[in-house]
Amino acid sequence: MITPGGILKNRLQQIISTSKCYITLIRKALPCLKLRVYLYSSDDTMNPTLITRKSLADEVAATLQEQILKGRYKIDQKLPVEAELMKSFGVGRSTIREAVKILVNSGFLRVQQGIGTFVEDSSGINEPLGQRLKRASAKNITEVREILEMKIAEKAAMNRTGNDISKLEHALKKRTKAANENQVEDCIDAHVNFCILMAEASKNDMLADLYKLFSVPLKNDLLNAHQDTSFFKSTSENYHKLFETVLREDPKMAWHWSGKITGQITR
Repeated sequence: MITPGGILKNRLQQIISTSKCYITLIRKALPCLKLRVYLYSSDDTMNPTLITRKSLADEVAATLQEQILKGRYKIDQKLPVEAELMKSFGVGRSTIREAVKILVNSGFLRVQQGIGTFVEDSSGINEPLGQRLKRASAKNITEVREILEMKIAEKAAMNRTGNDISKLEHALKKRTKAANENQVEDCIDAHVNFCILMAEASKNDMLADLYKLFSVPLKNDLLNAHQDTSFFKSTSENYHKLFETVLREDPKMAWHWSGKITGQITR
């Protein structure tokens, strides 16, 4: 005879078994996907920490790239065959091929059909900037972006149009509104959009394209760094002053307020 306690025990065992299956499937799937994952603490505050998960191919490519840059593989040296790379990295053939494709597109490798894969460049000078940013430190990215922002502000004050002003004003209003309502993601979106619009207002396509590349790590850094909008509230006045200098077509003061915002100018 099965008791109520026995039924409950059997049901719990079924639930645990099913849960283990789902956990196993999720663990297998995650490395193959580029996902933004929120990890929560066990306390009631539930403060999210943003984590960007790379694919296995990205991780293999990054490791191979580091080995090339450190001189393990020299220019024109042939890489080990796929089977050896698969064994070395503990991944499948498709992952190795995707990693090689990434490094070919980055200028580090070349594939000679029927012969093998060879090191094309070990300096990184041919690496596309977007790819280079993926392995740059947050500190270096921030320093270069801040230099860009000051020049962008100056050029925007010189070259902006009435349409640029309308777009900037709209983005700034959205930033302010989201900050006051403590809408973190909306605030960050509006903030990054304001910066991109400022770059476009410079009327220098090179500056605008460069800044758009830097805006991707900028957004990720902001999402990682801020759980509320207090930072955006505290900097709101400076951004409004920056906007006013661009509106007045005053490049000198636009440079100044951009420098104040980035911390390059302290007076």
